[in-house]
This record gives sequence, structure tokens and C-alpha cells, in this order.
Amino acid sequence: MREISVEEYLDYVSKNKTIVVEDQTISLEPIKIKRIEPSSEELTDVSTTVWSFPKRGSWATHKGDYRGNWAPQIPRALILKYTDPGDVVLDPLIGSGTTCVEAILLGRNCIGVDINYNAVILAHHRLYHLIKYLREKERREINVWYKIYHGDARKLDQLSENSIDLVATHPPYLNIIRYGEEKTEGDLSRTKDLEEYLMLLKQVAEEIYRVLKPGGFLGILIGDTRIKRHYVPITYYALITLLDVGFVLKEEVIKIQHKMKTTREVWRRIRERDFLLIYHE
Repeated sequence: MREISVEEYLDYVSKNKTIVVEDQTISLEPIKIKRIEPSSEELTDVSTTVWSFPKRGSWATHKGDYRGNWAPQIPRALILKYTDPGDVVLDPLIGSGTTCVEAILLGRNCIGVDINYNAVILAHHRLYHLIKYLREKERREINVWYKIYHGDARKLDQLSENSIDLVATHPPYLNIIRYGEEKTEGDLSRTKDLEEYLMLLKQVAEEIYRVLKPGGFLGILIGDTRIKRHYVPITYYALITLLDVGFVLKEEVIKIQHKMKTTREVWRRIRERDFLLIYHE
């Protein structure tokens, strides 16, 4: 793991106006924030075991231009329910930074890690402009911190044991979306084989278990898929893997998927997501 400083991020954006993640070119121009809180239409009941968000969240610096990221309503619900202000939230597969954006908005500290350097820069971009807006426009005193690392979620060597209150994360889909052009060892998004995917997931889970405080929670969103026309219940296999590491299942939630980008065949393989909430015993 290597911490990516704000200075490194600023140096990058001074030389690059866009960044490429998967096959998408995403702007690194300053983000114009219209509002920092979700509207009533963006929030729905999360007290049941079926979650549905027909309207994707677009408050603060959240954007839907990073395919495969999760709706900000999910980490928001997890953070509000399972942490207190000042707690530390970890997303070891940070992607575009959705989890950390919500953590900062809700007064929690956050650590984000990703194996894809471009994703790390994008996460920094969204967090930098959020903090800037809160300080300059909202006149808020920022009493929380965030750290972003470029590294492998299987080797969280900069994090101490029993130091994290909540892990909230959404692993890449198996054989659905590639988040980087080059194959990197440990990159879940590049695996095509179920056995390899579950092996890597187990290694990530073991590190999560190590850094979570006793009684801490892991919320993980997993998508099932099809391989060679055969339905593959990855959620089931992932649950068995997590239980084998030592986690205890608290609840399973179904998240209904809305407005999929069906212009690409890969998205037709996914119909709904299983969401697992488990905890460190």
C-alpha cells in the first residue's frame, strides 16, 4: 500500500484534464456541487430486507459515470446504522470514492484502497472537491479525515489490527466489467474463473477480518452472473467464503436493480444484487 497524497493528486490533475477508467473517459475538471444532501425521492425505506432505489443518488460529488459503482444510498444506510460520528470506515475496493464521500458527509473518518491507480485519483478528485465545498461554501469546520491508498486489498499493511469500525464495499463483478486495461495481480475485475475469484475474495476477507474491531461490521454488495449461459450464484459462494474466514451472517438484503445500461450485453446478465451484512464476532 502506498498513500496517495492530496499533493500527488493535484499534480496529476494539473497535467491531465481527464482520466480513463475501464473504457470510460471521465473529466477531472472542478466539480460543481448543487446540493450535499439526498432528496426525499432518493431515499427509500431500508428497514426491510429488500432495498430499492429507483432514483440514483446525485448529491454532493456522486456521479453515475463510473460503471459498476454502487448507489450512495447503500453506504449511507450502513454508516448511519452501524457507526457513530468519529468512527473509521474502510472501503478496500474504493473505486470512484462513493463510500468515503458518504463517510465524510456523515462525520466519519474514511480510508479507501484500490488496486487501480486511476480509480484512486478519481476518488481523490471527488473527495477533494467535496471538502473544498464544505469549507468554502458551507463554512463547515472539518473534524474528520480521509486517507486514500493505491494498493492490494489482500495486503492492508498500513492498517493496524482491530482499527476499523465498519467496512463497506462493492467488489468488482466476475467477468462483467474490467476496471483497468492492464492485468494486475490480485485484480478481482480481471478474473474469469470462479475458483480464482473466490480465492482472491477470501484473501481480501481475511485482511478485512484482521483490521475490523471485534463486533465491527462488513457490508458487501455482490452481483450474481452468468458464465456460458449458466447462472452462477456468486452471492451464495461468497457467503460461504466469508463464513469460512470467521464472519457471522447478520442479515441478507436484496437490492433491486434499476435503469441498467443495457446497451452493453454484459449488463443484461445482471438482474438484481444480493447484499450481505456480516460482522466480526
